[in-house]
Amino acid sequence: MFSSIANLPEFLLFFLMAAALTAIYLFVYTMATAHNEFALIRQNVVSAALSLGLSLVGFALPLSSAVVFATTIVDLVIWGGVAMIVQIAAYFIVRVIMPNLSQRIAAGELSAAIFVGAVSLSAGILNAAAMTF
Repeated sequence: MFSSIANLPEFLLFFLMAAALTAIYLFVYTMATAHNEFALIRQNVVSAALSLGLSLVGFALPLSSAVVFATTIVDLVIWGGVAMIVQIAAYFIVRVIMPNLSQRIAAGELSAAIFVGAVSLSAGILNAAAMTF
């Protein structure tokens, strides 16, 4: 009767680790950018919310693949780290293409936010697809 919740402890462990990895990602990503996303979001700068939000989804996609395919917490942490590295690299690649990215996002320019968000989302989709270990 209760066999469907027999794996509840494993679910909680993987879910909490994924949530912790997500919090770590948000911290690392916001430290890597030259602008303060949360301050800009509090000021209602839509471009900051859009770029950070799409980056977060771009991280969550491969992290969800890692949760599905990982057999241990160590696997999840390793592949979550890989997803984090890919997302941070995607951001820095966009900064090479668009050196004034942070200033444009801080100024509320949606085109810059949409571009970095689309790159982040694309990197996340490709990263998730590649995680077939």
